[in-house]
Parts: sequence; C-alpha cells; structure tokens
Amino acid sequence: MDAAAAVAARLASTAVAPLVRKLFTPQPDGARLVDKPVRISGLVSFRGERRTLGEKELRRLATELVDRAAASYGPHEAPSPETRRELADALALALHSLGDLDMDDVQAVRLGPEAFTARLARPRHLSAAAEAYYEPLLHTAGLHILNFFSQRSSFVPRTLTEQTRTLDRLVALTDLLLERLPSRPAEDARFEDRYTRHIAAKHSELTIHGLDLRQARAWHLDSAYVSLEAADATTSVPRPADRALSGRDRVLLRGGAGSGKTTLVQWLAVTAARQKYEEFGDHLDHLVGRIPFVLPLRRVIRDGRPPTPDEFLRAVRSVLAGAEPPGWTDRVLSAGRALVLVDGIDEIPQRERETTRRWLRELMADFPGNLWLVTARPSAVDADWLAAEGFTELTLATMSHDDVTRFVHRWHTAAAAPASLAGTLLTAVRVSTDLGRLAVNPLMCGMLCALHRERNGFLPHSRKELYEAALRMLLERRDLERGVQDELSLSSETQILLLQRLAHWMIRNDTAEMERADAVAQLGRALELMHHVTAPADRVLTHLLERSGLIREPAHDRIDFVHRTFQDYLGAKALVEEGDFPLLLKNAHRDQWEDVVRMAVALGRPAERDRILRGLVAGDSDELFDLRGVLLAFACLEQAPEVYPETRSLITGLTAEIIPPKNTPHAMALSNFGGSLALGLLPGPEGLSDDEARGTVLAASYIGTDAALPVLARFRHHPSLRIRSQLVWSWYRFDCRRYADEVIAHLDPADLYFTVPGVEHAHALTALGGRERVHLPSGADPSAVAEHLDTERVTHVWVELGRTSEEYWAWVRDFPRLHTLVLEDDAVRAAASPYLPPHLTVLPWPGEGRYTERTP
Repeated sequence: MDAAAAVAARLASTAVAPLVRKLFTPQPDGARLVDKPVRISGLVSFRGERRTLGEKELRRLATELVDRAAASYGPHEAPSPETRRELADALALALHSLGDLDMDDVQAVRLGPEAFTARLARPRHLSAAAEAYYEPLLHTAGLHILNFFSQRSSFVPRTLTEQTRTLDRLVALTDLLLERLPSRPAEDARFEDRYTRHIAAKHSELTIHGLDLRQARAWHLDSAYVSLEAADATTSVPRPADRALSGRDRVLLRGGAGSGKTTLVQWLAVTAARQKYEEFGDHLDHLVGRIPFVLPLRRVIRDGRPPTPDEFLRAVRSVLAGAEPPGWTDRVLSAGRALVLVDGIDEIPQRERETTRRWLRELMADFPGNLWLVTARPSAVDADWLAAEGFTELTLATMSHDDVTRFVHRWHTAAAAPASLAGTLLTAVRVSTDLGRLAVNPLMCGMLCALHRERNGFLPHSRKELYEAALRMLLERRDLERGVQDELSLSSETQILLLQRLAHWMIRNDTAEMERADAVAQLGRALELMHHVTAPADRVLTHLLERSGLIREPAHDRIDFVHRTFQDYLGAKALVEEGDFPLLLKNAHRDQWEDVVRMAVALGRPAERDRILRGLVAGDSDELFDLRGVLLAFACLEQAPEVYPETRSLITGLTAEIIPPKNTPHAMALSNFGGSLALGLLPGPEGLSDDEARGTVLAASYIGTDAALPVLARFRHHPSLRIRSQLVWSWYRFDCRRYADEVIAHLDPADLYFTVPGVEHAHALTALGGRERVHLPSGADPSAVAEHLDTERVTHVWVELGRTSEEYWAWVRDFPRLHTLVLEDDAVRAAASPYLPPHLTVLPWPGEGRYTERTP
C-alpha cells in the first residue's frame, strides 16, 4: 500500500490538472465571486444550466485518470483491467458527488485533502485489489482539485475577506460575552467551566428507544438531532424549533408525545454549554454566555413544591450538587445569564400546575433578563396559561416528508443497517396512508425503522399493532437473540401483566414516576395471583428493570417508563381488562389521558368501545369540553376496528357541527384529534367565510398527509390573500413537486409572497416561470436559494430571520430588479442597512396577510 501511495503521489500535475479543470465550469470575467462565495455544487460542469460535461463524459474522464495513474506504476505494479474498471466506477461515483457538496472552494481548501475526500461518496464494496489503489488515487485527485481551487482568481481576495469577517464576528461575540460575563469570583468561573462540561456530557447523547428494539442505544446528539419546525399559534408561520428562543426571552413550546420536546431541550442545553462560538450563527447569539439549567418537572417537584434556585442541582440529582460555590445559582440568575429549560408541564399532576405557574412567575419577577423555555403537551394547559408573563406560544409541527427522510437515513446509518432498507421503508411510508399517519414524530419513526428491519419489511398499520409488535420484540425476542440468560424466567405474557399493574397505578395516581417501594408493593399484589412465579417482588422488579427494556430507574429508588407512550398503552390495557371505564371517562378531558383513551378504544371489545365513545360525546355545558370530547371520539374511530353503525353516525354527525374550524386553535384541535378522518368532512370553499376557509386550510395542512392535498387544492383559486398565504406557507409539509403542480401553480400572485424553504422549492418555482414576490423563511439559506430562483423576475423579498453580517447580505446583488425588502426583526433591519444597496426600500413586516405596495 505504501508503494502504491508513493507512485500515485508522483503522478505528474501535467497529467492530472487538465482532467481536473474539465470537472468545473470556466470562471466568468469579473470577480463577482469575490463578493459572493459560490458553492462547489454550482461550479461543477455536469450540473446546472452551463453543463459542459455529461454523465458518459464524466465516466470517461474517471477512466482516463485511472489509466494515467496505472501507467505510472510500471508493468508489474499496475492494476489489472478488471481492477481498472472497478476503480473507474468508484472514482466516477466520487467525482459525481462533488455536485452534492454544500461548501465553497475556500471551505474545501481549509479542510485539506484527507477531510475533503472523506466528504465524497464511496462505493459500498471494493475488492481487495481495488482497495489498494483507490485511496491514493482519490487522495491525489482531491489534492489537485484543491490546488485548482486555490489558483482561481477569486480565491485570495475572498480568503482575505473571509478572514476579516471572521475577526469581526469574533470581536462582536467577545463584546457580547463580556457584556454577559460581569466580574465573577474566581471560584464561580472555575465551577462554571466544570458545570458546563458536565452538562455537555450529560445531555449530548440521546437514548432512542426505537433505534434497536433489542437494546436501547445511546445516539450522539450531533448525529441524531433532526431540527423540526414549530408554528406560532397566531400566524402559523413555521420556524426551525431550535431557533425557538431567537428574538424571544420566554417561550411555551407545545408538542405531543414523542414529538421531540425533550430532545430540543437537550440540544439547547448542550449548545449553550459548549459555547463553541465559531459554530454560532447570528440566530444563536442569544445563547452566548448562558448557563443552562435543565429542570424536568416530574423529577424536580417533590411533595408539590418546586425547587428554589439554590436547590436546582440537588433537585435534578446532579453529581455536582453541593460542589457549587455558595449563592452561585442566585448570582447567575441575578446577572440575567441563565437559560432555564423547564420540561414537561404535562408530566406533573393537574393539582400541581398552578403552583408551578406561580413558581415561574416569582422566578421571572425576581430574576429578569434570563431565557425561559417551558414545554408541555398541546392540551396540558390553557392557551393563555403564561400569556400574562410575556410568553410566546409555539407548537411543534409533525414531521414533514423531508424530516422523515432525514430521520430514516440517519437512523439506518446509526444502526449500521443497509441503506437499501431506508429506501424501501420510505417508499412504504409514502405509498401507504396508514404508515404515513404513523410516521409523524421521532419516536414513531424510530419504532417503524426498527420493526421494518427486524421483520424483513413487514410493518403494522395502526398504533395498536405498532405497540403490540414492539412489546413482542422487546419481551419475547430480546434476551433470546442476545443470548442473555437469567435464573428468573418470565414469559412475555407475565411481564406484560406485571408492567400493566405499574402503568395502571401511575395513571390512577396522576404521576409519571413511582417510588420503588410502591412498585414493589404493586408487584407483590399481582404475584399473589401468579403461583408459577416464586421469586419475591423486589427480585421481579429488578428483573423487569434489567431485562424488559420498558422501565428504568432514572434516580435512586424512582421508577418510570422509558417513554410515556408505553405507560399509556399498558395502562389502557389494564383499564380495559379491569373494566375501569368510569375512571377513564371521568378523566378523558385531561390531556395526560388522551393517549390512554385512544388505546382503550383500540383495545376494547365492541360493547366496551361503544361505552367509551358514547361517554366521550355525552358532554356537559362547557363548550371546550364538548369540543374536545367530540374530537377525541372522532379521532378514536381511526383506532377502532369495529364500531356500531349508530355510534359512528352519532360521532360523525356531532363532528360535522364543529366543522369547518373557525380559528387556529379549532383547526389545530381538529388535526390533532380528527387526523385524516376529518379530511372527508372538511367543506369548501363554497359557502365559507374567510375565517372558516382559513381554518379549513389550516386543519388540512396540519394533517399534512398526501390525502390532504386534494382538500387544499380546492382552495387554490380563493381570492383572499390570507388563504393564499396559508397555502404557500404549507408547501414545505408536502411533496414539493406535486404540491407545486396542484396548488402553487394555480395561486393568484397578486400581492402574494411565495414561501421558498429550500433549493428544491426554488427549482419548482422557477419551473413555473418564477414569481415577483418571494418569502425566505428562517430555515432557508438565501445564497443557496438565489442560485436556483429566476432572479430576473423577483422584485420583492420578505426575509423572516435575517442576519447582521455583510457576508449574509451578498445575495441581494443577485436580484437586479429587487426594490422592496421586508424584514421582520427590528434589530436586523437596523443592522443590515449599511450592507444593502441604497435604492432598496426596507419595510417592517406588516402582519399576517397584509402585503400591499407601500412607500417609505
């Protein structure tokens, strides 16, 4: 191998450089590239409008490069003809992947040849003979490619400009850090360094329980994290959830079970703790110098009393509790440097939530200037629960098609599963409506991935089947396939009965955790009826903790389920088997019982199911209770294999009375509870007011399945700007090309800003002939999008979350007819003005649905 590398390294530049130049388009006159970096994907000669190299030519170029390399080896060391063909195929694959690189030439040179070539695609299998030649050959090609980049006329000026901007950015961050880091005692500084390293290590791994149903694995946060989107309840404009606190001091984030709320909390804590300023974009400046406190409510509230600041570390049972300098937490909060992450309002009893709200109010009044994020399930607290304290409410959206695709590919990479499995699963999810309804959050996606792999492509079609399959996998096959033996052998049926007892107790007592002594007592009562199990209850509990994979001991003498979903499923099973229907119906209006009710309907026999469904719609005088009960019953129909016809008619009739939804909360409730079943009942647009039409569009877009597309398409000719705006905002939730053809192409463009979340949407909009007004949401990269838009046509651009650097605004020069720029953020609008052309009219965001020509 060393000899081969040495020979490859001696390949003459005169032999390689001409071939490398063919890979890239000629540089145009005028170093406009000096001002605006161009990604490598925009330079390659086999993509884009200026294509000069086809696929066949690229393959011939790779073959020629292999032949020239082979000639340098000599007659005895040269690869055989078969190996040359294999090398040419592998090299063609690598060179073709240059078109997928999301970096510019300066960034590539900074990586160096080894790291740069590591970003290129590799063949899945190479013979031993080809492997000996491939790496030196690829390294040589990468070396010459980087050398080519460094000789471009724009390279040196841009490198100097980038260095200057980097220094400016560092100075700005240093000023911000000094502002947030007042003079501190030396012992505080030393402890904070230790504490932040502890937080970064503690929260930098996720346990994805669907990653491998036989063994819960730790998945590194950097690899596992998939940034979802959150919508403001008033505007429904989607934003990346990891930017939830950008421009906001206080956020209440709502999301269903498994939607990623806790994962977002971890990501924010780790990002703040690491303080890697070189990785901070402008949208993360609010985290600079912050000290994160992660407070899972079910862990920190004891006997109904939330912790005081000096108890924060002790309440979460941190190993550093007691090591902090006296008064340290108080000093951090008083200086306004804390990032307080309060997770899980829904996981504490209803009676303790008002106490928790008063606790939050007092903390924020006594310690202003800090950042606060509170998470809850959608219906855990009222819409205005923290409104008086200045909280903005955001709701995590279900995973889009792109989110699901990204998650599935990352899952298979982390699980070392064949990439082909990811493709077949994604095809199944797209084709099957049932599977599409399941793949809505990271938990469900992880379970689908695991079951798809373990069951050779056979997948369940309902939540009930999904949970049953997961339990069988965990309890029946786990130890058998791992070769684990235990002196205590419990059948899966026995384990499920015991776990049901624990889940039932937690649900009855309105808690997500139980003391070990309570768990032992419950198991003891169950074991009195199980004469085939002779082990004591404490030993059985230890066995379940070590072997079932369903319960854990997060803190000393505390027991909980690895995920609330399993607790709800097993608790519902126990409730149905024990006929505990009065308790179920008495609590059905409570948010933490929602999944229990759904599962009870799915698990019950027809008469039991009928009793639950009719009880849900019995209602009372409270309008919200009626709405929730009817929608929950309607959602349960989706889980029910058999329902008496008269009961189904009753529920669908009641649902029709609250459809169409008249506002955003009703639309969200309908999508959460009614799901795809509601689509068949959504009317319009004929006979609907603008509010009703918008509510209908909102509900269909929140449901987000392919079946919702025909409903949305019915509104594509609606004259209201608010309706048309909602339709373009919803584009990201659906297949890009299909939505463009069926909805976007038909919208009246008058005064309408067309949302362009990414490159694919820019391509689609250009294919439709382009549009004058473009909306760049917070997750969009303007430079990348600009490369694929019809920039000659654009006259108005609305930027949702811009940045304050000169480099960021370079894309504006690509729009020769641009005359109006709408910026939401007041600070960005003021800071960006020096970098914008003087002829531009810069306007504030005028509010939802009001985009009209205005003069300064």
